[in-house]
Amino acid sequence: MYSSFLKRSLLFVGLIVFILALLVWGVGPETIKARQVDLIYLGEQHLKLVFSSMFFALLVGIPSGILLSRPAARGIAEYVMQIFNVGNTLPPLAVLALAMIVIGIGDKPAIIALFLASLLPIVRNTYAGLCSVPGSLIEAANGIGMTKWQRLRQVELPNAWPVMLSGIRIATAINVGTAPLAFLIGASSYGELIFPGIYLNDFPTLILGAVATALFALILDTLLAELGRLLSPHTA
Repeated sequence: MYSSFLKRSLLFVGLIVFILALLVWGVGPETIKARQVDLIYLGEQHLKLVFSSMFFALLVGIPSGILLSRPAARGIAEYVMQIFNVGNTLPPLAVLALAMIVIGIGDKPAIIALFLASLLPIVRNTYAGLCSVPGSLIEAANGIGMTKWQRLRQVELPNAWPVMLSGIRIATAINVGTAPLAFLIGASSYGELIFPGIYLNDFPTLILGAVATALFALILDTLLAELGRLLSPHTA
């Protein structure tokens, strides 16, 4: 297992180094040096938006998926799921605009918009993962006298975790990719490099912002995948 982890780590580091080398070759070291402070500051702000909105999405999404997976709620689950689909049925720009109208400009409306965009994959995959737990395991847990809470914590959630994690990874990718749009409502992110780069035909700056966003998505997805292997080694 350690050997497999080492190989994955080396492959990942090699991929990151290759992408960075292509970036330096494409835009030039002078551009990167000139934008170094911006890259660090905007990276911190970008991650702030992502982590804040994902925290609230997990806080709401996982318990909601659990509640909808209970036998008494399964009949209305698909209807309730449409409420969580609001952030996905509307274009991200429309959600950002609505959040800006209600709350104003800045980080708060951006976090709310990203929270809505990230919610559905978490709720749906939590629900799907729990519904797919084999009935024989549920019966066995009931047979040994487990309470509903013990059965959920010790049997259902561990078996549903791989599906739940898939939803979290999808939500994270959506979140990271949508966060640059928050620039349009006054929230700092890598959108401050991407959109001015488009308006001014400044392609090196545009590429810097786009590649930095893609790298964040890649790194976070890889970390979540390793978390899945750590918590569920039998499904790796």
